[in-house]
Amino acid sequence: MNMEDIWHYQATPNLLKDKVILVTGASDGIGRAAAKTYAAYGATVLLLGRDLNKLDAVYDEIEAAGGAQPAIIPLNFSAALPSDFEKLAITIEQEFGRLDGILHCAGVLGDLTPLEMYNPDTWDEVMKINLRAPYMLTQQLLALLKNAPDASVIFMSSSVGRQARAFWGAYSVSKAGVENLSALFADELENTSNIRVNCVNPLGTRTPMRAKAYPAEDPMSVYPPEHIMPIFLYLMGADSKGITGKSLDARGK
Repeated sequence: MNMEDIWHYQATPNLLKDKVILVTGASDGIGRAAAKTYAAYGATVLLLGRDLNKLDAVYDEIEAAGGAQPAIIPLNFSAALPSDFEKLAITIEQEFGRLDGILHCAGVLGDLTPLEMYNPDTWDEVMKINLRAPYMLTQQLLALLKNAPDASVIFMSSSVGRQARAFWGAYSVSKAGVENLSALFADELENTSNIRVNCVNPLGTRTPMRAKAYPAEDPMSVYPPEHIMPIFLYLMGADSKGITGKSLDARGK
């Protein structure tokens, strides 16, 4: 399937039926849209985030739309310990017995400022949330994913992760790390498991993070998250079987 087809991918109604999919950052932006979309196509979605009220709202929206009953997993990545990720893996196995996919959407922007002025504590927080957490979470959940007949892990990249841009600081470095993290997992798992691992750059999308990064931008000048859902459906569903180690744009530029 070429890129143009992926950007306009039409999923079958039961593409994700009976699958259990974990979405981090599910309370807002792309994570929220993806969680609702995955549920609409049959998945049981595990909603992970740090804002319980927002997670509750997404939970209610999924149920109101007739989706499978989701689950809420409140977790603050900036304060999470290795034991928290271990407990999460145990809980998912005990409560659901399986895991078919992970979409890593949780992230923070940090400061947009020259490196010589960058606050070290902010740097550490960005790295914990954007890079350390997806690494540790995926590591702990690999055993469950390996037991699935067809599993997918999707990491979230950024244009400034592919090409450094002045003043984007820790965010740029963390997303460059995510690009390499995704490639490493894909390379290590390619011939030993049924897990495919890919990275997606959403490009300009109407999210709270985008609004923070570009406060003067008209939000209506960029696409809403729902517009880029085809690629997230394609990569999570069986139609993308065998596609791994890719870094893709979520839509045409």
